[in-house]
Order: sequence, then structure tokens, then C-alpha cells
Amino acid sequence: MKHKPRALILFSILFTYVVLQFLWWEILLVRQSGQIIDEKLKIVALSVSDDKQLKTELLELQNKRSTKTVMIVGEGTVFLLLLLFGVYKIKQAYDKEDELRRQQNNFFLSITHELKTPIAATKLQLQTIQKQKPEAALQEELIQNALQETERLNTLIDNVLLASRMETPGFKVDLRSIDVSDLLQKVIKRYYTRECESGSIHLNAGASRLILADEQALTSIITNLVDNALKYSGDEKNIHIVLSGKDEKIILEVKDNGVGVTKQEKEKIFNRFYRAGNEETRSAKGTGLGLYIVKKLVEAQNGDIQVSDNEPSGTIFSIRFHAA
Repeated sequence: MKHKPRALILFSILFTYVVLQFLWWEILLVRQSGQIIDEKLKIVALSVSDDKQLKTELLELQNKRSTKTVMIVGEGTVFLLLLLFGVYKIKQAYDKEDELRRQQNNFFLSITHELKTPIAATKLQLQTIQKQKPEAALQEELIQNALQETERLNTLIDNVLLASRMETPGFKVDLRSIDVSDLLQKVIKRYYTRECESGSIHLNAGASRLILADEQALTSIITNLVDNALKYSGDEKNIHIVLSGKDEKIILEVKDNGVGVTKQEKEKIFNRFYRAGNEETRSAKGTGLGLYIVKKLVEAQNGDIQVSDNEPSGTIFSIRFHAA
């Protein structure tokens, strides 16, 4: 178990002390008020000779004591509830900041690894070509592998820059009429030829469909969703990318057979830097920016995205765009 930060411990001690002191002073105030009323009762009992008047004044003093006690306890309770609410909101803010700090730390650790991996792989391919002078076929394969790693590195850098740009107030996309079926086929062919040939990815782009979108943003949406599906699908990958039309809506679905997303995490997976909490998904590579970028870009193009469970296992990401 991790030790709580010293500031949080000191704050907890101070809060406990304030609450206990408040309760103690409230008790003392009630007691003091009661003692004052008791003294007045004694004075009335000694100074009033008329029994009827005595009973009336004693009853008034008793009612006054009850009223004073209720007033002190009531005001004290309200103050205590406000104090507890304030502490609760402070604790919420602290937890939020602590979670963001933790996610940012994880991001910097993961981005370092993500940057080093393709650089190291590309360097190895080029060194092999330089030192061993392989045959043309092997040399071509090594060059293709190096280019693929370079493309991966370029995509990663684009995602980081895009996530940063989306935080600026003036961020917007350039909406134009785009054939999403044609673009989808081009993106899959460019980035995932190997996965399609191995049967890991199945594409059903359907007929030509026009939507209002930004080509670069749409490309980023597709690659991030497919990368996410590949990342969390384990060894036996079976990813289906389906484009369909329904009335004025164009629907793009990316279905995988991976570990899935829990009900609690479905609300969080689109948050910046967030990564799923189970060990199986944490062991996968990633920066926690992919789905955040997807959601932001989909919304910027007047679309919406939903996540649901696939059967028997896995996840379905569904994006609805407006037809042009």
C-alpha cells in the first residue's frame, strides 16, 4: 500500500481536530446556556410568590432553554455539514489532480518507450543492410520494415501534436464532401496490408458513400480505432471493419474479439491519458491518447461515437456521420 502524501495526512489531522473542537465548544455552549436558565429558574422561584405566575415564568424559561438548545445544535449542525461538504469537494479536487498527475506520469513513461521502439527497430534494419549487404529480396523486406516503423513513429508524433492542438480554443476541422468508402480502403491498404493478408483484419467498405468530413481527421480516426483493436485483441486477432448506410447516417464500425471494456471503464476510455485498469490491457503498448483523439475528432465533424460489447468477446466502436 502506498503511503499517503504528508500534506494529506496533516490536512486529515487538522480537519479531525477542528471537528472535535467544534463539537466540544457546542457541548460547552449548550451546557452554559442550560446553567444560565437554571440560575434564572432559581431566581424566579425565590422572587415570585404567586404560584400561577411562578408556573408561567418557569414554563417560559423551560421553553426558552429548549429553544436555545435547538438553535445551538441546529446552527452547529448546518455549519458542520457545510464544513464536511467543503472538505469533500477539496478531496474530490485533490483526487482528480492526483489521478491526472498519475496518468501524465504514465503517459511520459509510455511515450518514451513508444518513441524508442520504432527508432531502435529502424536503426537495426538499416544497420543490417549496411553491414551485411543482404540479397535484393531480403534487403527489400528490411527496407519495407524500416518504412513501416517510420510510419508508426510518424503516426505517434502526429497523435501527440494533434492532442495538443485540440486543447487550443481555435481548433477546428475542414469539412468537405469525402467518399468515406474510398478513403477507408486507401487507409487500410496503406497501413495494414500485412494484417489484411494474414486474416487479422477483414474490411467491408461497401458502396461509395459521401460524408462531410476532414480527410486528415478521418484518417486519424480510422488508424486510432484499428490500432486500438489490434493492441487489445491478443494473439488470435479477428477484426472486422464495416461501413454501412442507414437513412441520412453513415455508420463505421470497428469490431474486435479482444479483452473488452468493463461497464465502469466505458465512461472513462475517451478521457485524455486514460488507459484501462486491468493488467492484461496495461501490458499493451499505448499512450492513452488514441480514443481521446477519436472522440474529439468525431465530435468536431458533427458525428457521435458509441462503444458496446461484442459477442462472444471484445468491443464494438460505432461512429455515425452525417451523409453529405
